[in-house]
Amino acid sequence: MRLFGSLYDRVLAWSAHRRAPVVLGVLSFAESSVFPVPPDVMLMPMTLARPRCWWGFALIATAGSVLGGVLGYLIGLWAIESIQPWLASSHYAAGFERARDWFGAWGFWAVLVAGFSPIPYKVFTIAAGAMTMNPLGFVVASFIGRGARFFLVSGLVAWAGPRVAPTLRRYIEWLGWLLVVLLLVAIGLWQTM
Repeated sequence: MRLFGSLYDRVLAWSAHRRAPVVLGVLSFAESSVFPVPPDVMLMPMTLARPRCWWGFALIATAGSVLGGVLGYLIGLWAIESIQPWLASSHYAAGFERARDWFGAWGFWAVLVAGFSPIPYKVFTIAAGAMTMNPLGFVVASFIGRGARFFLVSGLVAWAGPRVAPTLRRYIEWLGWLLVVLLLVAIGLWQTM
C-alpha cells in the first residue's frame, strides 16, 4: 500500500507555504499542552524546503512550545482536579504518574530532559503545574530542553537534508512503514514501564 510518498510530497508543499511559520508556532504551542502531534512533523519539512531559515524555524518552534508549556503548567496548577477523570481514562495516566515521581526526584532536570526527549511533553507541563514547580525554573528548563531539541533537529535537517532528500523520497514508503512499526514498539514499551 502506497501511503507515504504522496503524504511526503503534500507536507513538503505545505511547508513551503508563506503561512507555514504561523502553523508551526500554533502546532508547537498546542503540542505542549493539549495536542498529540509533535511540531517536528512541520519543522523538518519546513527546514528541508528552506534550509537557510533553519534557526528561525527552530526559534519559532521553541517559543511556541515554551508558551504552550506555560499553558500546560497553568492547567496543572488550576485545573488538575477537573481533568483527573479524563486523565485517569486516557493513555496519559501512567505517564502522568511517572512524571510526578520524576518531579519528586529530579524537578528541574525532569522538565529539561522531557523537553528534549520524545516523551509526551504535555504530561510534564501539566505535572509541573500540579506539583507547583517553581515557575521560573520550569520556563528555563523548558526553554533549554525544547530549544536544544528543535535547534538540533532543524540544524541536522538543514545540514544533511538537501543532500539526502532525493534518496529519502526514493525510500519514503519503506521508511514510513518502518517508522510506524518503531512507533508501535515505543508505545508498547512505554506502556510496560
